[in-house]
Amino acid sequence: MNIFVAVLKLTRSEHSIMLVVAVLAAELISRGLPVPAVLALSIASPILISAASFAINDYYDVEADRANKRFERPIVAGAVSRKGALRIAVLSALIGIAAALFINIQAFLIAVVFAGLAFFYSYRLKDIVLAGNAYIALSMAIPFVFGSYVVSEALPPSIIVIALIVFTAGLAREIHGMIRDKKGDEARKSRNLLRYMSERNAAVIALVLYAESVLLSIFLFFFVYPFLNNAIYLVPTLVADAVALSVALGFLRKKSRGFYDMSRNLSLGAMALVALAYLLATIWFVPLLG
Repeated sequence: MNIFVAVLKLTRSEHSIMLVVAVLAAELISRGLPVPAVLALSIASPILISAASFAINDYYDVEADRANKRFERPIVAGAVSRKGALRIAVLSALIGIAAALFINIQAFLIAVVFAGLAFFYSYRLKDIVLAGNAYIALSMAIPFVFGSYVVSEALPPSIIVIALIVFTAGLAREIHGMIRDKKGDEARKSRNLLRYMSERNAAVIALVLYAESVLLSIFLFFFVYPFLNNAIYLVPTLVADAVALSVALGFLRKKSRGFYDMSRNLSLGAMALVALAYLLATIWFVPLLG
């Protein structure tokens, strides 16, 4: 693994695509794309802060990742040193905050808060029952809020509903992550949800959260512009909803490492598909006949 690939893996560069899609969709929904310079800054800031959050998480999670046999993680694999990961995290966060400063005060405040929370999450917050999971879920939703504030001073109803959808689905995915990574969390002596309830009960909570996100996604189609009767939104959203519910039901049955790996990829793919649906539905509005 060369250093360039290692850094991409450390910062989970694949998540950057989702961030870009979320910001662009929010800007288009709220008012329209800003001027090119502001557009570039609005994309760079969340990407860099996201990179910082993943890097600092791996910095603190070395022992848990070893216990979970996560040999694809660059620090565990020896491709990046812990000190190197810390430097990448700090530098990415500072540049991301600086980029937001040149957009507007709302964007700057969001960048500062979430950069700070990213470090606090890895250091302490993840071991507080549901608080760390809620932060991760919120960090999935906040790019839509960030993108909206780049071009508007108030959040439109569609962005509020989208943020709720992403938050509830993200929290469900986080609970599944706790079940999947239980061994490593126990090695770290984490006091997360599974310390207070069974895996099955946690899986039931995740299923309920996914069901709530599905209901909200249907609400968008029937009541909220630009998704009202929008065929471009409906089709990929139904596919993503079906995948999410299938994964959630799978966690109620006996599980294997193969299922865990598949579920991680499927749930991430479903969230990416929904984000893309938001973007495409806004660019190309195609109402259903009748």
